[in-house]
Amino acid sequence: MHQFLRYVRLWTALARFSLVRELAFRTNFLVKIVVEMLWLAILIAFYETIFAKTSMVAGWDRYQYLFFLGFYFALGGLLETLFLENCNNFADLVRTGDLDFYLLKPMDEQFLVSCRTIDWSCAPNVLMGAGVMLAALVFGGWEFDVGRLLLFLITLVCGTGLAYGFLLLLTAASVWFMRNQSLFEMWWLFSTLMRYPREIFSGTWAYPAGLFFSFVIPIMLVTNVPAQVMMRAIEPKLVAYAAAATGVVLWASRRFFKFALERYRSASS
Repeated sequence: MHQFLRYVRLWTALARFSLVRELAFRTNFLVKIVVEMLWLAILIAFYETIFAKTSMVAGWDRYQYLFFLGFYFALGGLLETLFLENCNNFADLVRTGDLDFYLLKPMDEQFLVSCRTIDWSCAPNVLMGAGVMLAALVFGGWEFDVGRLLLFLITLVCGTGLAYGFLLLLTAASVWFMRNQSLFEMWWLFSTLMRYPREIFSGTWAYPAGLFFSFVIPIMLVTNVPAQVMMRAIEPKLVAYAAAATGVVLWASRRFFKFALERYRSASS
């Protein structure tokens, strides 16, 4: 417990430092928020155009899909705020040898590498996405259900953990590749897949891809399971699989990260 509280205090201090650094460049902070607002507006306009021509998309009605879109945007903002910048900069630490200084510090390397910086300019995305989700619930006539809400929060944690695990796997591979631009093209592919309900792959030539990215590399479950729990029928087996997959991916990513650090050759070697 003492160790956990120590890391909480450390993370809080890092978050404060990141905020001070971000506010030193207020114009960049505001411009980033405006750009993200425009991106959300474009996404909403795109899906509104689709639903102007049809009432359902792969079994999702207008407000169910709007909730899905808001959740995707909010979760993406959460991942970018907490992890993406840190993971993207890991290759530079390896290439320059600055990773040596991180490995010498008396704390967990994975925590320091993946959580040292908070990108506060992406934090408003979480609020904007939450606003879209709330609007979808209100206008869609959602009836308050404590059980659904609690299960949604649980699957939200699972989805975040699942995405973080995959991001850490890509990050650790930078030890061998030195440059991770191509690796993060893979993350772009993953984030693109998370944007769509998995049902759109059913009954088409893309059906094998839907199965693969739902159950072999279950990246589509990151957004699909929480949104489905909140707005559609709950599939207990799918929820259980998502929870189990989260545990497996987090364990595997931790082991792979440790393995990668063992293969790291410092700047002094």
